[in-house]
Amino acid sequence: MTEQRPEPTVELPNRQTPFSEPFREFIPQGWAPYPDALPNPLPAAVWTPQRRDAIAAAFPGERLVIPAGELKPRANDTDYRFRPHSAFAHLSGLGADREPGSVLVLEPTDAGPAATLYFKPRAPRTDPEFYADARYGEMWVGTRESLGEMVALTGLSCAPISELDTALAKNLDSLAVRIVRTADAIEAVVADLPGPSGGGRGERWVEGIFGLHARHQGNAIGYDTIAAGGDHANTLHWIRNDGELRPGDLLLLDAGVEVESLYTADITRTLPVSGVFSPAQRRVYTAVLEAQQAGMDAARPGAKFSDVHAAAVAVIARHLEEWGLLPVTSAASLDPVTGGHHRRWMVHGTSHHLGLDVHDCAQARADHYRDGVLQAGMVITVEPGLYFKSTDLLVPEELRGIGVRIEDDIAITPTGAEVLSDHLPRDPDAVEAWIAGIWSRP
Repeated sequence: MTEQRPEPTVELPNRQTPFSEPFREFIPQGWAPYPDALPNPLPAAVWTPQRRDAIAAAFPGERLVIPAGELKPRANDTDYRFRPHSAFAHLSGLGADREPGSVLVLEPTDAGPAATLYFKPRAPRTDPEFYADARYGEMWVGTRESLGEMVALTGLSCAPISELDTALAKNLDSLAVRIVRTADAIEAVVADLPGPSGGGRGERWVEGIFGLHARHQGNAIGYDTIAAGGDHANTLHWIRNDGELRPGDLLLLDAGVEVESLYTADITRTLPVSGVFSPAQRRVYTAVLEAQQAGMDAARPGAKFSDVHAAAVAVIARHLEEWGLLPVTSAASLDPVTGGHHRRWMVHGTSHHLGLDVHDCAQARADHYRDGVLQAGMVITVEPGLYFKSTDLLVPEELRGIGVRIEDDIAITPTGAEVLSDHLPRDPDAVEAWIAGIWSRP
């Protein structure tokens, strides 16, 4: 009589048929062995030791526990695509969709932080997990790393997640739990502009084209794409993207590709759907471009983060005064206590930090962020805009419905700043020539 084995300890969905004894004997057979060669280190792994040293120095003597986070149900038994917590990705080098349920622990030592990654390594093919576990099983989600392979990828000491509780139980009183790029895709959108314009929900077509390239060339989009045609450009966070792209209108495209390490770009271009700016559109666009250049010129090491906004918005206010829109002088509008009238047409800030999150360090204190000092190595955006809603009766009729934002990513260098997205044209003549060149391709 054949010895009866217990059913797999893996919990099966209610709809899944239990596995027979013959199947459980058959399924482990006839597989090629796993490769003996270890994988190359992840590209981000070279930077993570100094990052871990820096965070440990900020919390001397404390154990730091940095979870990757867990899968989040989308509906019933399906989950949203996983993205690890930014602190986990920053300190471990693991990006993309890795590793749900994992935890990085930094133990204080005299020689610096001792880092251990606790994760779920792959099970042997004889284990029911191989075929029955929809979350970790190789038949379901592909081949997971072994402990040795994860060590090679990350340079970290690694242990099974099952050992985490025991590890954290040691010296429990000292425990401190802290949760501590795109141009090609935009060019692809431009190439397809003659298609969606005037043909239904063109904004959503633009969103789809960009998203396709983001998934093909990177990991995903870095944030919900803003594809705003016409007056929709005057809604700052327009992500519904269900409008038409009409000839003669502008398309404001604010989008970024997130790469496998989870760093993202954040670029905005305002493009004439018909390929040529109208005189009114060009007037607004040129003012915004001048403001953006002023902001870029102000971005240098030692300057305050807020200096970038101040330089850009001074140009915005001057143009609004010259056009007769301000009820006061531009100088009066720029007064932080009694002014602000220009903010009717540019309500947002000019910059934000950029990194693993599109609005990086957004929870930082004001003295470290808005009033903080720019340092070499920081990456910020510069993105002034002018937004004239179609319903704004204080605006000349020819300007109503025009919304323009121009955004680039810049890295602060020891001597100034480098524009990381300068391969996309900004000058209006160059934009028109760029579009014409794309459309003339066979």
